[in-house]
Amino acid sequence: MNKTLLGIAACMAIPVGGAAESHSAAQQIIRAGIQPITAGPADYFTGKVQVEPLFPASSEIHASGAYVTFQPGARSAWHTHPAGQRLVVTSGVGLVQEWGRPVREIHPGDVVVCPPGVKHWHGAAPKSAMTHLAITGAVDGKSVDWMEKVSDEQYNARETP
Repeated sequence: MNKTLLGIAACMAIPVGGAAESHSAAQQIIRAGIQPITAGPADYFTGKVQVEPLFPASSEIHASGAYVTFQPGARSAWHTHPAGQRLVVTSGVGLVQEWGRPVREIHPGDVVVCPPGVKHWHGAAPKSAMTHLAITGAVDGKSVDWMEKVSDEQYNARETP
């Protein structure tokens, strides 16, 4: 069997070339809405932010996932991630900024790659809510290092075309 078919078979749990292998773990389904949605803590966010946890980091995968919804004008504080983060914008218009760089606008379908240790913030645009799926890596159980809040001057700065 070629490598492509073998890879597809492995992903789909289709036995290849004989009896199915026994696995000690089974797939799990975490039903939508079973984990409580929480407000983003005021120490780390400006404005109204809701965090909907999807899955925690574990020994199997060192990353957690959550939907984060920012109301217009809401944003995170400056922060870094020891193992990086990926943001997938699912709705609305948002803003992101890396320390020392201009504020940039993000839209549904955009993916923001936050490398490990890069100081940044993200949130909603002034007149639009924004939701993103955040996949955040962890190192020794730690996924974020929070820093100072984003000032109104920093938030209102715009990239010139």
